[in-house]
Amino acid sequence: MFRPCIDIHNGKVKQIVGGSLKDAGSSAEENFVSELSAADYARMYRNDRLKGGHIILLNKEGTEYFPATKRQAIAALETYPFGLQIGGGINSRNAKEYIDHGASHVIVTSFLFPDGEFDIKRLREMCDAVGWEHLVIDLSCKKVGRDYYVATDRWQHITKTKVNLTLLNELSEYCDEFLIHGVDVEGKRQGPDLTLIKMLSKCKKNCRITYAGGIRSLEDVKQIEEISGGRLDYTIGSALSLFGGDIPYEALVNR
Repeated sequence: MFRPCIDIHNGKVKQIVGGSLKDAGSSAEENFVSELSAADYARMYRNDRLKGGHIILLNKEGTEYFPATKRQAIAALETYPFGLQIGGGINSRNAKEYIDHGASHVIVTSFLFPDGEFDIKRLREMCDAVGWEHLVIDLSCKKVGRDYYVATDRWQHITKTKVNLTLLNELSEYCDEFLIHGVDVEGKRQGPDLTLIKMLSKCKKNCRITYAGGIRSLEDVKQIEEISGGRLDYTIGSALSLFGGDIPYEALVNR
């Protein structure tokens, strides 16, 4: 199933090249900058009855542009109550605020990996804050050698945690869904990470997984559906017509 997205950077809806984001100067390599607001996209997704899309805040809390980015995100959540998820700097302190503004789920990564090490106590804190049924664990990852490792802090740091079936099975007890970007291909429109997709498709737990990264055509979408047997959801950014790409948005709405 197609999951729409709204990525917000420096107060604007954008598509960026994965791994190019830098906290210093709030810079990133941009593929697309929209003239529409996050609320405009949320209204579109609501009207087209697309649920489970995600908003990602790409500015770090405390930086110059974070307030503008957060305002855009809150406006989108309030435009489509309980139709969108939100991630980017989520922790046990601020998670409930976003749920209160209408997020169906919060997406958490970096908070769970202080100093590059997974912390089960922090995961339990998140469950206490919003409930497992409102929690999405983001295990976006980069390939190092033959293995995939969780990438945190807007994909700027590689943790010591391998993304594999063992990890997915263990963490599925604490969340409703997973979101996993193939960071090496994210934003490059050079095709999805099929090795990663094949591994994710083998997960037997009853926990939804959304894959993102590199999708460039409807043929790629069909390939993901065939490899996963329809078990993986997917999101498309830079290649989508809404963001200047070639994949017709309407074709996915009606798929």
